[in-house]
Parts: sequence; structure tokens; C-alpha cells
Amino acid sequence: MHLEEFAEGSSLLHRLDPRVKFITLMPFILLVAVLKGIELPLAGLMVSLVLVSIARLPLKKLMNRLLVVNTFVLLLWFFIPFSYPGRQLLSIGPLSLSQEGLLYVLSITIKTNAIVLATIAVLGTSEIFYLTHALLHLRIPEKLVYLFFFFYRYISVLHEEYTRLRRAMAIRCFHPKSNMHTYRSYAYLVGMLLVRSYERSQRIYQAMLCRGFQGRFPLVRHFRMTGKDILFLAVMISITIAMAIIARW
Repeated sequence: MHLEEFAEGSSLLHRLDPRVKFITLMPFILLVAVLKGIELPLAGLMVSLVLVSIARLPLKKLMNRLLVVNTFVLLLWFFIPFSYPGRQLLSIGPLSLSQEGLLYVLSITIKTNAIVLATIAVLGTSEIFYLTHALLHLRIPEKLVYLFFFFYRYISVLHEEYTRLRRAMAIRCFHPKSNMHTYRSYAYLVGMLLVRSYERSQRIYQAMLCRGFQGRFPLVRHFRMTGKDILFLAVMISITIAMAIIARW
């Protein structure tokens, strides 16, 4: 499980200062999240698609991420159009499909995809270490930054342990069924995963202490803003301000 699969590349967004990425992305996604209607969220989606094209992200991996997100969004299409008040378009028994409900869930879908695409294109093109380094420069509390770093970093470690245990079960000809043997086997799997995760965490902690870890990571290299960073900052802030002004009209 490779959580930084989009960080491998040489595009403009890959080379940007992570501090600039946070400064430009956060106002943009917050604005997109509160936009109303269809036109402005569509504009936000267009901006996100431009960012994706600039980042030159692998299409197949990107579509896999979007598929997971839109699986949850799809559930909204079964509930909101039939429960949102408005002009009735269709009646199915006691359920009434409203035009306002359809437009509302469509707006949610567009904004969700715009935010996900922008986040992947901007933040996903940097390694987690550089993102946490940038958060420290932006004066985010150190404990929160380190908690985020370890949480993100060792999700992949847990997945590796889970994959190894599942492979061992498959080698022993395990086939899941609806019986007590299957339930017991999965319970053992979860238990062993917890035990191995604890043992792995102890080894990692000891290794960190051997390397002089005392509650914080020493920062040796620091960021330097270039002309490209300033240009990207100016363009994204201008787009965000323009969309905010149009939204108020």
C-alpha cells in the first residue's frame, strides 16, 4: 500500500514549496465547500482539473481514488432528492423526487470531486515529510503535526502486516465462509494484527531513541521560495478572491 504514489513526479506542482501549497489550497477548498448553486462549483471543478493536468497525475490511480470517494457520494443520490423540499418532478409511491433536491445533490457531487482533485493535485504531489515540515513552519502545534505524521506514515505499515497475515492464511488454504471457523480465523487475524502492531511500534520507538529523538525531529534543510512559488501563489489567490467576489453578487 503506497500512500504517496502521487508524490513521484517532476511537474511544476511537485517542485512547489509545500508552504505555498497549504496557503493557496486551504482558502480554495473552503470557498468551494461553501459555494451554492451549480455554476461556481463547476468553475471550482474546472480549476481542479487544470491543477490535475499540470501535475500530470497517473489517470488510472486517480480514477481509483475518485471511485472510492464517489461511492459514498452515490448514496446521497438515493436519499437527498427524495427528502429535500421543492418542486415535485416525479412521484414513486410515497416518495417525491424534487428538482431542488437533484440540484442540491449535484452541487455536493461537483464540490466533493473538486476538493478531492485539488487536494490530490496540490498536496498529494509532496511527500508526507515535507508536508509536516511545512506545517511546522506555518506554526501548527508540534504535537498535532507529529501525531498526523505518525498516523499517516504507519497506516501503510499496518496494511503490510495485514497483507502478510492474509497471505499466510491463503497459503494454508483458508477460504472464508459463513461459519464459526471463519469468524474465529478473522478474530485471530485482528488479534495478531494488534499484537504485531504493538511490537512494531516498540521497535520503531527504540530506533528513534537511538537516533536521538527527544520529542521533536531536527530540521536540517529548510524551504526557499522561488519565482514559480510566488507566481502560483498569486494566481491561486487571485482565482479564489475572484470566485468569492462573484459568489457575493
